[in-house]
Amino acid sequence: MQPHSRGAARGNQMANSNAQHKPHDQMAAYLADDLVDVNVLIRARMASEHAPRIPEVTAHLVEAGGKRLRPMLTLAAARMCGYEGPFHIHLAATVEFIHTATLLHDDVVDESAQRRGRPTANLLWDNQSSVLVGDYLFSRSFQLMVETGSMRVLDILANASATIAEGEVLQLAAASDVATTEATYLQIIRGKTAALFSAATEVGGVIAGADETLVKALFDYGDALGIAFQIVDDLLDYQGQPATTGKNIGDDFRERKLTLPVIKAIAKADPEEHAFWKRTIEKGQQEEGDLKTAIALLNKHDALADTRDEAIEWAAKSTAAITSLPEHPVKQMLIDLADYVVERIN
Repeated sequence: MQPHSRGAARGNQMANSNAQHKPHDQMAAYLADDLVDVNVLIRARMASEHAPRIPEVTAHLVEAGGKRLRPMLTLAAARMCGYEGPFHIHLAATVEFIHTATLLHDDVVDESAQRRGRPTANLLWDNQSSVLVGDYLFSRSFQLMVETGSMRVLDILANASATIAEGEVLQLAAASDVATTEATYLQIIRGKTAALFSAATEVGGVIAGADETLVKALFDYGDALGIAFQIVDDLLDYQGQPATTGKNIGDDFRERKLTLPVIKAIAKADPEEHAFWKRTIEKGQQEEGDLKTAIALLNKHDALADTRDEAIEWAAKSTAAITSLPEHPVKQMLIDLADYVVERIN
C-alpha cells in the first residue's frame, strides 16, 4: 500500500479507539500515517546543503511539540473529499512551513522570549537568523505548492501568504491605538490567523477535485474556526490557566496588544477609564496594579463574557458551514474540533 493511502485505511479503526481523546488527538490518530509522511517531507525540505543554521533554527520550532493543527486540516479536508493521490502531503507541509515562517517573524516583531514552552529562536540565535530562516521557509513552501501542478492551489496559498503579511502589518499599526474598532480587529485576525486556516481546508478540497459547494463549505469552516481560535486565545490571556495555555495572565496587556476584550471595554469606558487605557496601552506607561485594574474594568463592562459569546458564535458558524456535507468520520472530527476550541473558555 502506498504511503499516502495508508492513513485512511488504518484511521477508521484508530478513530474509534481514540474517542476519549481530544478532537485534535483523535484526528491525529486517524491521519497518523499521513502525518508521518508530512514529517518526513518537512525534514527533507528544511535541509540546506550550504547553510546549516537553517535546519537548526527550523528544527527548534518544528520539533517543539506543536499540534500540527493547520496541516491536519489540509489532510482531513482532502481525505473527507476522497482524495487518494500524494499531493495532500505536499500541501500539508506547505501550510506548516508558512505557519512556522510567520512564527519566526512574529517572535522578532513581538520581541518574544518563549514559544511552545521553549526559548524563541531569536533569543537562542538572533533576530537576523529568525527573519532569514522564516524567509527561507516561505520560499520552500512555494516550491512545494508548485510541485502539485495546480495553479488554483498556488493562487489560494499565495493569496493567503499575502493576507497574513497584510494582517501583521495592520496589527502593527493598530495594536496600541485605543481608537481601534472591532471591525479592524476582525480584519486583523482574519488576516494573521484565519487566512491560513481557511486556505488549509480549501486546498484540501481543491486538490481532491471536490465540487465548488464543498470547497466553499471547507473555506467557510476554516475561516470561522480560525477567527474563533484567535478570539479564544485573546480571551485566555485574561482568564486562562498558565499551566494549560502556556501564557502568563496579562501578557497581551503588558505587550500593549489591543485585543477584543479591551476593545469592548474601551467602547463602554467613561473618561477616567478611557484615560487609563490610553496611558497603559497607547502610551505604554504601566504601573504596579494596572493589570488588576484592567481585569476589573473588563469584568465591570462584561467584556470577557461578551468576548466569550462572540467566540462561541464563530465556532457555531464553522460547524454550520459543514453540517450539510455528506457524512464522513472526518466531518464529525471537524465539528468536535470547533466545539473543543470554545470548550477551553467554558
